[in-house]
Amino acid sequence: MKFDGRVCHDILVEKAKPILTFDENRNFEEYRKELREKFMELTGLYDIEKNAALDPDFQIEEEVQLDGYKRYRITFESEVGAYVLAYVLIPDGLKKGEKRPLVFTQQGHSSGVHNSVGIELYEGDKKYQETRGMFAVQSVKQGYITVAVENRAMGERAAQNITNEKGEITRIVQLGKVHDCFYEEMTGMLLGRCNIGERCFDMKCAIDVMLKHFGEHIDEKKIVVTGNSGGGTVSFYSACYDERIALSVPSCAFCPYPDSILQFYHCSCNYIPSAFKWFDMQDLSALIAPRRLVLVNGEWDHGFLAKGVRKGYETVKKVYEKAGVPDNCASIIHQYGHFWAVEYMWPLIHQWIAKI
Repeated sequence: MKFDGRVCHDILVEKAKPILTFDENRNFEEYRKELREKFMELTGLYDIEKNAALDPDFQIEEEVQLDGYKRYRITFESEVGAYVLAYVLIPDGLKKGEKRPLVFTQQGHSSGVHNSVGIELYEGDKKYQETRGMFAVQSVKQGYITVAVENRAMGERAAQNITNEKGEITRIVQLGKVHDCFYEEMTGMLLGRCNIGERCFDMKCAIDVMLKHFGEHIDEKKIVVTGNSGGGTVSFYSACYDERIALSVPSCAFCPYPDSILQFYHCSCNYIPSAFKWFDMQDLSALIAPRRLVLVNGEWDHGFLAKGVRKGYETVKKVYEKAGVPDNCASIIHQYGHFWAVEYMWPLIHQWIAKI
């Protein structure tokens, strides 16, 4: 007999119908309320909020003048014991009283957020940045006040092995990969939470910090979040959580679960415990509507299948029609794979910010 361990789960996925699948016949506000409560519960956000740091302990660690903008390296505490690193980029020449959109550019799985701002720390960073990594620099060059947050469990915020005075590892929590989120995700799941919930909360706290410490020139009605791959994932789910985000533009991240994370191997930080029992990704667009959502995907992305994106977007359109704002969503599928298509991204973001 030949065995295949995936078959049982594949059968269950094919048979499944999530309990909170979007239903056009339901009262929309009642549906949104029930969906949000379940999203908050499964991501652990209710518990995460209870562990919020009472004093964010905001610090500016570095201030550098660069070509056309100033870059700040900042830190603050979101949850108790969870310190956040972010880079803030402010374009030169802002006049008194002038307001600009606030754009968060989230890194995906890479060696860290330093790639977003063009800092080379590791071998391979330069090549990555040249092809697809310098989101924050691209953004500030467009004239936006820009923030790049180091995602929980990535880069400088990854859990570290513990060694004794002899240099021997006494506690292994990292296997040496630059973006290995596994330990933190699994620990979080045992505690009733997950990376997605933690990253959403960090983003909420980052918005709080920006409005408090850099708010003079921020247009609070034009808060935008974008990013590729894992950064796109944060872009989508953080907009489900924080209603101050006026526009979410996830790249290479949106796809129904059966055509992405339930079909292919993905990093553990993509998963919400028990999610598919309750909802699929497209259903969660009801937590973003009526705010704006632009989904960008690649035709040849082999981890987030374009056929699934098209199918999922049909539900998104119905959600936005039900919300009374059918023109507040869009889906663009470009002729690349799992790739930040810069020639698409910034014209789209310009166009959609102008609609707010």
